[in-house]
Order: sequence, then C-alpha cells, then structure tokens
Amino acid sequence: MPPAGGTPRLSRTEAIALTLSAAWLVLVAVFWALIPGDAAGGSALSSVMTVVGIILPVVMIWVAAVTARTAREMRAEAQALKASVEAMRSAWLNQNQVRSGQNVEKKLDEIAQAARQAETAIATFTSRRDVQATQPSADRKAALAAPRPAPAGEDQPALALGTPADALATPVSVADFVRAMNFPDNAEDRDGFRALRRALEDRTMAKLIRAAQDVLNLLAQDGIYMDDLKPDRARPELWRRFAQGERGREVAALGGVRDRSSLALTAGRMRNDTIFRDAAHHFLRQFDKTFAEFEKNASDQEVAELAETRTARAFMLLGRVTGTFD
Repeated sequence: MPPAGGTPRLSRTEAIALTLSAAWLVLVAVFWALIPGDAAGGSALSSVMTVVGIILPVVMIWVAAVTARTAREMRAEAQALKASVEAMRSAWLNQNQVRSGQNVEKKLDEIAQAARQAETAIATFTSRRDVQATQPSADRKAALAAPRPAPAGEDQPALALGTPADALATPVSVADFVRAMNFPDNAEDRDGFRALRRALEDRTMAKLIRAAQDVLNLLAQDGIYMDDLKPDRARPELWRRFAQGERGREVAALGGVRDRSSLALTAGRMRNDTIFRDAAHHFLRQFDKTFAEFEKNASDQEVAELAETRTARAFMLLGRVTGTFD
C-alpha cells in the first residue's frame, strides 16, 4: 500500500531482489575488470551468451520477487475474504436470533392466549349463567335415586336444624347426566359444558366423571378414542340386570367392543402399567356404583342413551378386558 505522500515504498522482498541484482551486476563488473584485455574479444555468439548470462540471473531474481509479492497479496485478499465471510455469518446469526426471539415471543403469546382460554373454560365449571338449570321443574327427573341417610357418627357437615347440605341442591336431571357422561364435543358445546358443571356439583357423579376423565386420557395416549369404537348395542334389560348385580354369560353382550387393536392395546396396558390398572379398576367400581343408582330412575330409552356415551364405551372396553362380563 503506498504511503501517505503518494510515493510507493519497496517491500522487504523487493528490497532483497534489488540488493541481489546490484550485487550481481557488481560481480559482473569486477569480473570484466579483472580479466585480461586480449581475452575479452570473441565472436558475436560469445557476446550474446555473455549478455544472456549477465541478464538472466537478474530476471530470475525479479521473477521470484514478483511471485512472492503476488503470493503475499493473495494471502492478504484471502484474509480479507475470510473476515468478510465471518462478518456475514455473524450478521446472519444475529438476524436468526432476532427472528428466533420473535418466534419465541409469538409462541409465548399463543401459550398465554391458550391459558386464558383454559381459564375461561375452567371458569364455566364454577360460574352459573343458565337460570333454567337452577330452577326445579316437573319434567326434570333426577338422574340418581335419593341417597340413603348417612350412618350416625359419620363426619358430614350439616346446616342448621340438621338439614344436610346436599339436600338443598337441585338434583341433576337424567338428560344432564347422560350429556355429562358423553363429555363436551368441543369448546363450542355450551350444553355439554353446562351439563358437566351440573354433574360435577353432585358428589357421586363427580367421582365417576373424574375417574372416566383419567381413563379416557390414559387410553388416548395409546391412540384409543371412544368415538372410533362402534360397539354392539345391548338391550336395556341387560343393562338393568347388570345394575341389579347379575354377572356371567347372561350379560356378556354388554362387552360389545370388537375392535381387536383397542382390546389388545388395553390388555397390554393393564398388564404392564400399574397406574393405568389402578385407574381402570377405580373407574369400573365408580361406574358400577353410579349406574346402579341411575337405573332405578331411568327409562329404557334413557338407559340406551347412556350406553351410547363415551363413558359407557370406556366401561364396555375395560369391562371386557378385565373380564367383568364373564
């Protein structure tokens, strides 16, 4: 690179080449000065060879110098190119980090929005907006038979004058109970959520709903969904006989699930997964107990409707796997 004054400065290689060239020319001059005068003559060919012998080393010196300078410039350009590539890479990484940060913020916003929706859905379980559900009517038949009086000495909170807290609650209708056993179809199923809220207020129904929810979630982990099952329909009288305690081949038709894949996966899970096995047995006990109370107040049509719910299908699947209907 030329200095600030504009005059180019010799590099180290060029200085060495210039020194070698000058030394060579000095040696040639000394050589010609020391040889005798009569030996200096010769033919034209000898003169040409002499000139070539004098100039060729100088040319070779400067060829080497130029080559070294070119190599040095190429190394400098390579370093500059490497620095440019590193700068471009750093800029690209920074840009990606900015985009990643924006994506993370977008994901966080989506998670926050989903959380708000979940909070809204949960709030619907504890808030009551339907006045009709809180007002008793003649056509709203209770789903479960009235509970028997609790044994004396049981730790049960009571209101003044000895009136139990559950006695003042409006009984859950058969229609709401059946709809709750099927669970809401989607986030827009307002009737399903309303029925589920009502059922969760009943202590017996709440136990069955939570047990069914646990089982359905565990089955879904293996890709088993109740909507995909198409069990054979059993007559309402078979369900009634089962509710009244009858077991064996007479009620085996209740286990109408024929999907071999679902049966095999469920049976394997029952053998290998202790948590699933405990949840399944707990669910079967709760369904058996609750259905026995439901059958007392339900008509044949209402029993058939309950048998079409997701909870009942899970009962059919698990009951057949565990041998409940054998």
